[in-house]
Amino acid sequence: MILHADVNSAYVSWERVFRPDLEGRPCVVLSNNDGMVVASSKEAKALGLDLGKPWFELRPHADRLGVTALSSNYELYGDMSRRTMNPRMLQ
Repeated sequence: MILHADVNSAYVSWERVFRPDLEGRPCVVLSNNDGMVVASSKEAKALGLDLGKPWFELRPHADRLGVTALSSNYELYGDMSRRTMNPRMLQ
C-alpha cells in the first residue's frame, strides 16, 4: 500500500495547534538560525511570502504586513508527523 498525506503548510499548521491565536493571520516558519522561510500559511502566501525568501529581506515589512515569524521547532514537527502517520489513525 502506498499512502500520500499532504498536510497543508505542515509546520505552520502544527504551530497553530498550540497557538490558536495564529489562525487566520499571515504566519511563516523560519529555518535554522531564522535564515529563510521554510513554511508559509495561506495568508502569508497571499502576500507573496513564499518558501526560500530570506528573512532579513522580509523582516522590515513584517509589522506593516501583520506577519508573525516563528523559529522552527523540528522536535515538535517530528512528533506531529509521527502522530499524523500513526498506523492506528490510518485504519
